[in-house]
Amino acid sequence: MMAFLPLLALYLLAFTEQLGADPVEDVIHFTGIGAFNLLLISLLITPIAKKYRQGYLLQTRRLVGLYSFTYALFHLLNFLAFEVQFDLALFFDEIIDRPYITVGMAALIILLSLAVTSITAIRRKMGKKWQKLHNGVYLAVLLISLHFFWSVKSDIVEPLIYVAMAVFLLSLRKDKIKRWFKR
Repeated sequence: MMAFLPLLALYLLAFTEQLGADPVEDVIHFTGIGAFNLLLISLLITPIAKKYRQGYLLQTRRLVGLYSFTYALFHLLNFLAFEVQFDLALFFDEIIDRPYITVGMAALIILLSLAVTSITAIRRKMGKKWQKLHNGVYLAVLLISLHFFWSVKSDIVEPLIYVAMAVFLLSLRKDKIKRWFKR
């Protein structure tokens, strides 16, 4: 529940005109970075739980992943509302014309499929296919890294730091990822 407090504070600041010169950019950036941060945290949980033998941490991984999806959904909704004013034709043109939006939408579709299949009943029904689908988070984090990198127009230091964190977290799973590609 605490992950929603920054969103609440963000929108409160936006509606009271306290975000600065470009509140639209601030809102879109905050929700996007929030989604990315939460996704990276969700990927960090397993290595920490294994290293320090804290299995209870694994119970939080799904919730953190769902918070990441929620922030990503708000990121999209903010873009739809403030950048294209819910003009769906313009929105689909943007997806086609701007590669960073294309990869961002691909990542969001992956996160959506992970969120929907995180429901316990669906997870049980999917059986072993569930894990295969949820390994798609590795592709999603790479797409999100690319989305962030391509979306920045000048200072690439921050996106490069995020790319490095994503690559590091994926490197901790290199054996699992290799097995996934061999199937």
